[in-house]
This record gives sequence, C-alpha cells and structure tokens, in this order.
Amino acid sequence: MGRIGLLVSDFTISFMWVWSGVLIKMYVYNNLGFGHEPTGEIIKSTLSIVNMFFFALLGKITNGGTYNPLTVFAAAISGDFTRFLFTVAARIPAQVIGSIAGVKLIIQLFPEIGLGPRLNVDIHRGALTEGLLTFAIVTISLGLARNIPGSFFMKTWISSVSKLTLHILGSDLTGGCMNPASVMGWAYARGAHVTKEHILVYWLAPIEATLLAVWTFRVLVPQLKEEKVDKKAKSE
Repeated sequence: MGRIGLLVSDFTISFMWVWSGVLIKMYVYNNLGFGHEPTGEIIKSTLSIVNMFFFALLGKITNGGTYNPLTVFAAAISGDFTRFLFTVAARIPAQVIGSIAGVKLIIQLFPEIGLGPRLNVDIHRGALTEGLLTFAIVTISLGLARNIPGSFFMKTWISSVSKLTLHILGSDLTGGCMNPASVMGWAYARGAHVTKEHILVYWLAPIEATLLAVWTFRVLVPQLKEEKVDKKAKSE
C-alpha cells in the first residue's frame, strides 16, 4: 500500500476507534442495562479485548494502518529520517483529524454521551501517570515484536490484555488513554485542545515516554543477547 493509502487507513481507523469505544459503552450500559457493577465491567472488558483484536486485524490488512500516534512514532524513531518526517508530518495528523471527525459526529448524534477523558489529578501527577503507562505499553509492544514476531494471536492477546490492564490502572487519574489522537478528538470537542494540561499530560509526557522506552529497549536487549551468546560459548 502506498503512502496515500496508508494515510487514508490511519484516518479511517482512527475515526472507527473513537466510535468503537463509545458503542461498547452504550451497548453495555444502555442496551444491556448494566451499570458500573462487576458484571457490566467484565462484559465491557471482554468486548474491549475483542475490539482490539479487530483493530489489530485491520492493521494487518492495511499493512500498518493504526489509530495511535505512539505506535507509529515508536517505529519511526528506529527508521530513517524520511520515514520519521512522513510519520510526524502526515500520519500523526491524519490520525488526529480522523479522531476529531469521529468525535464530532458522535457528539452530533449522541449529545448525551459526554466529552471524553478528563484529568482528575494535578498536571504533574497526570503527566507522570500517562508517561509511566506509555512507557510500559511501548516496552511490552517492542518486546512482543522482537520475541514473538510471527504469532498474530499470541502477540495481540498479550498486547490487548496489557493495554486493558494499564487503562484500568490509569482510568481514575487521567483516563488511562495512552493515545494522544483519541484524547485530542475529545479535547477539541470541548475546546480544551490547546490547554497546558492537555499538551503536557496527553502529548508531551507520552512522547517522551515513548522515546525513553525505545532507547532503553535498544540498550538492554543487545546486552541480553550478548549474555546469551557468552553463556552458550562457555557451555561449549
């Protein structure tokens, strides 16, 4: 798929991603009639994992289309400058625009749905929370790509459960988003997309955490490989 096709995929998948989260909540809370009780949360979590499998499959079909800027940013850091420039100047904006378009349509059709995740702690604690969550999920993703390169089901299962767990851990503090584009869509809808808390907590902190995770992984993984080679040499 060419670059234009990839941008279209990023836009479309980002649009679909913000809708999927809303539809799952509406189905569980409105259609099934569950509140925030254990049964409702279990059903919502199960549907969320199925949903992440669906979007992982979409990414495979489109040869890399995705809804999360941090995913493509982490890959771009390890690539050449042309790939990095294309990611920052084209792919991430396409994801942001897709998310904004999706949220605007949601609010027009379902105005009672709310206005997305909000920061419930101070800015510094929020930035630390989103940074730690992002560092964890990026590290897990890099590890899965390196250690389980060919197993789509196993890699997606571990990634989905990890994302859901981290989301739950951070949901009461920042929303546990780990996705700047999705948060941007909701922030734009309520006119909070240029605030200090939005930029620092949902953009700057995750990007810095992604950089740190990629560089840390680069430093540690070769050392682990060298240790394995040394142990094998000694055993022989």
